[in-house]
Amino acid sequence: MKAGHIPVLLQETLRLLSPAPGEVFLDGTTGAGGHAEEIARRIGQGGILVCADADPSMLAAASGRLRAYQGVCPVLADYADFPKLREAAGGRPFDGMLLDLGISSLQLDDPSRGFSFREDGPLDMRRDPGGADPAARDILRRATEKELADIFYRFGEERFSRRIARAIVECRRRDRIERTSQLAELVKKAVPRKAWPRDIHPATRVFQALRIAVNRELDSLSAFLDGFTPHLAEGGRVAVISFHSLEDRMVKTAFRAKSTGEEAVLTVLTRKPVVPGADEIMENPRARSAKLRAARRNRQEER
Repeated sequence: MKAGHIPVLLQETLRLLSPAPGEVFLDGTTGAGGHAEEIARRIGQGGILVCADADPSMLAAASGRLRAYQGVCPVLADYADFPKLREAAGGRPFDGMLLDLGISSLQLDDPSRGFSFREDGPLDMRRDPGGADPAARDILRRATEKELADIFYRFGEERFSRRIARAIVECRRRDRIERTSQLAELVKKAVPRKAWPRDIHPATRVFQALRIAVNRELDSLSAFLDGFTPHLAEGGRVAVISFHSLEDRMVKTAFRAKSTGEEAVLTVLTRKPVVPGADEIMENPRARSAKLRAARRNRQEER
């Protein structure tokens, strides 16, 4: 694997998806291509792997990594853009679908993207920096105090969301909040020292919440979960790796709804979410909150 990038729950994902020679697969969040490379290796020359990502720089990096594998089709697209994804697959349904909803280490480690507070950079956070959507700094400048508090609480489960939102509004009356270091320092001052989380930076949840809001990530996930089954072949498998309790609940609820009743189209393969073991967390601390759920589309005779 490339330095700095370790695909999360790789072996567990491959076991549940069981990619086989000649199959058609979708990696809807290709990122640095760690999962995609192992899928491409298993489906072989006769298979098709549609590699989608909404981040042009990540897609370019993954395309270079996957150049040696025939049948790999890079697509700049959101993972819920099913018409575009099916077109890339030649109209064929997918035997396997994978979403790894976590942000790539390469994105986090690039200060110019603004996803992290570890190094100073512009508050951007857009998956496509060249797109027309507002950046994180635009949301911080335009949103009301209540809207900011709602973002931090809903998407970050931040206990001190109102206090942080109030501090942002007070600060922006005097100065523009343009840099990751500014926001991180502001959050540190707004959260009482005795309430700082033990294992993470006090600004972690705020940065996560802003990223989700900027990229409308829950909207994309909702659209995918609502619409993926017609594009999954009979016997096809779907796996989703999430890093946020809201995402995990959405996946759990959707899989359960589609696997119950007389018209059930799915069989859930993971009674409980698969989580990383201690060794993986030690090697890759960013995997600690990962949860993997998977399901299989029922064949006609199973319904």
